Amino acid sequence: MTTTLEAATMTVTLTEAISLNGYDQGSKNTLSIDSVTEVSKRIVTVTTTEATIATFSAAVAAGNYIAANVKYIRITNLDDTNFITLTFRNQDNDEFAVKLDYGQSFMLTGDNVNGMTAIFNATQDADAASSTNFGSLTNIQADADTASCDLEMFIASV
Repeated sequence: MTTTLEAATMTVTLTEAISLNGYDQGSKNTLSIDSVTEVSKRIVTVTTTEATIATFSAAVAAGNYIAANVKYIRITNLDDTNFITLTFRNQDNDEFAVKLDYGQSFMLTGDNVNGMTAIFNATQDADAASSTNFGSLTNIQADADTASCDLEMFIASV
């Protein structure tokens, strides 16, 4: 079977709108991602027990994405009260965690050529963290603070 799916350009627009003392201080930036052929949009319930919400490797499987093909990830906390902790891990078991408060979104863009491969290093040593020994994203985990929260994930791949 031959696919009839045509790749498309995805456009992400970030707009900050604010006027201070009568002067526009806002900004608008646009990111275009060419050749997108796959999007995954889902809402998951995150409990107070940390769980993996996405994995990344070299093969497609349930809940798994091809790391080299993923160019864009957005995660939004749909709760109106509680925060979620997101933990990102690479193949070296380096981790970084982000507090995603209610109503907020976190975006991660992949490397323009290699997607989510070789994109981050995490360490307590600032000199070592700034090295070019970047690891590939292997999974994202989520953990709700005090009560279960709904979370929206949007992942775009080429």
